[in-house]
Amino acid sequence: MAMTMTQKILAAHAGKDSVKAGELITARLDLVLGNDITSPLAISEFEKIGAGKVFDNEKIALVPDHFCPNKDIKSAQQAKDVREFAKKYAIKNYFEVGQMGIEHALLPEKGLVTAGDVVIGADSHTCTYGALGAFSTGIGSTDMAAGMATGELWFKVPDAIKVILTGKPAKKVSGKDVILHLIGLIGVDGARYMSLEFTGDGIDALSMDDRFTIANMAIEAGAKNGIFPVDGKTLEYINAHSTKPHTVYAADTDAPYAQVVEIDLASLDYTVACPHLPSNTKTVKNLGDIKIDQVVIGSCTNGRIEDLRAAAEIMKGKKIAGGVRCIVFPATQKIYLQAIAEGLIQTMVEFGAAVSTPTCGPCLGGHMGILAKGEKCVATTNRNFIGRMGHIESEVYLASPAVAAASAITGKISAPEEVSK
Repeated sequence: MAMTMTQKILAAHAGKDSVKAGELITARLDLVLGNDITSPLAISEFEKIGAGKVFDNEKIALVPDHFCPNKDIKSAQQAKDVREFAKKYAIKNYFEVGQMGIEHALLPEKGLVTAGDVVIGADSHTCTYGALGAFSTGIGSTDMAAGMATGELWFKVPDAIKVILTGKPAKKVSGKDVILHLIGLIGVDGARYMSLEFTGDGIDALSMDDRFTIANMAIEAGAKNGIFPVDGKTLEYINAHSTKPHTVYAADTDAPYAQVVEIDLASLDYTVACPHLPSNTKTVKNLGDIKIDQVVIGSCTNGRIEDLRAAAEIMKGKKIAGGVRCIVFPATQKIYLQAIAEGLIQTMVEFGAAVSTPTCGPCLGGHMGILAKGEKCVATTNRNFIGRMGHIESEVYLASPAVAAASAITGKISAPEEVSK
């Protein structure tokens, strides 16, 4: 039976020769992830079922990153609950303040995810790891508890959309523009409970950071997961970060797809998602004059080193617009250190930006950048729902780091070329 890449991974982890879309299976897990918001409930459920021990203390990752460093007493208690659970069950991959990063950047960096893995995380953007050729998806806290106890979880095998990428994007057009364009094409429910399977010669033009960004936002089209084929760039990244064994899966040439979408990367322009949906997309040149109050550069979507380089290149030698706040969140401590070594942080501080320790911070309206009533923000984050970053009457515009940096200079949503003259 012909299968997609996702279906082959799930079949292997279910101990089956083949699976088909809609089939219910139980699959073996390679990693279970939780953070400081979702893990406390999972821990509570884990204790209720009387599991007594985790299935494998090396295959669970706990990363307090959403409200950490703790913003208040409640968040401090949540972090404490996770810390004590990690100690009780000798969880090897527990990363706290000073060692942590934003979870979906940290786990690949630490080599905890590799090609062919099945990964679940009690966070919707767990689909990020599809960039490495893994099946990874977000689940609820109760499923996380079951996964920690048994090392298995049930899945409905997803159907798939084949996304064929061709051509090469313009210099400052990035993976963020690609995924925003795709979500604009198919809608926030266009891939509901399906796998977005990326293919085509255009993938060669995308860096690993681009691919992480694209896979990260698969959920914003309703997808169960997003996944890229394993090529030379993937293997280079895996070999540089992980000692885990990996398995490369590839879709059959006659694999069944519910839909095929083709995107010529050369035709893409800077794309922005306007309030209040990631699918409400327009190119920057078609936006009009939108003044802003804040810029956020970072998150699990765009806080990697290439993102910081793109922003710093535009900021260098310039000053932030009056009345605009700019906050930068490197995604991990390693990325932070690399940005310091490359002079990127100095450029950003001299520009007028505030640089934070790695944290999810304002992305979910957590802390360190909350919006007031009527304020507008350009953010490199992944969601712009009503009230996502603060007041319900604030507005969030999703964009690439290049557009975000340019906008911080002009005080309105702008293309990089507008400030490079």
